[in-house]
Amino acid sequence: MVTDMPEPAPPYEPIPPALWAIALCALAPFPIAAIAYGWGGADVARPALTVVLTWSGVVLAFLGGVRWGMESGRPRPRAERLLLSVLSPVVAWTLLAARHRIPDGWIIGGCIGAFLMQWLFDHQAPDVPARYPRLSTALTAGACISLAVCLDQAMKTGHV
Repeated sequence: MVTDMPEPAPPYEPIPPALWAIALCALAPFPIAAIAYGWGGADVARPALTVVLTWSGVVLAFLGGVRWGMESGRPRPRAERLLLSVLSPVVAWTLLAARHRIPDGWIIGGCIGAFLMQWLFDHQAPDVPARYPRLSTALTAGACISLAVCLDQAMKTGHV
């Protein structure tokens, strides 16, 4: 019998090592690009910022797509949840498109905000696997710390 009621997730669900490996691979470009932007030469810094901002859009689109997939798999998807799942990726890609029109500091800060918005959405969402919020926390923390390093550098160089 198919119902719209989700089965309760256990309070703790171990995360398979393969999922951790994928999450860490998805996270790796953030600190690498942030270090290159913060401490690399001028010839490395600008491309590194492009990498961290573009990767922000990619990861936010992935996280939103996961949420879209979980919601659209329900017998009766909730329109508001589907809409919210695309909000942070749209914000991130809009910010990336606005690059060179507004200061880098605002773009970086907007990406931090988009990650935090997606994280809040993920953590208040009903009926998700228990491991999902922990995985999204790891990605969000790594992305936001790396983006904060970039924001600090943008503020030091006057690109705010």
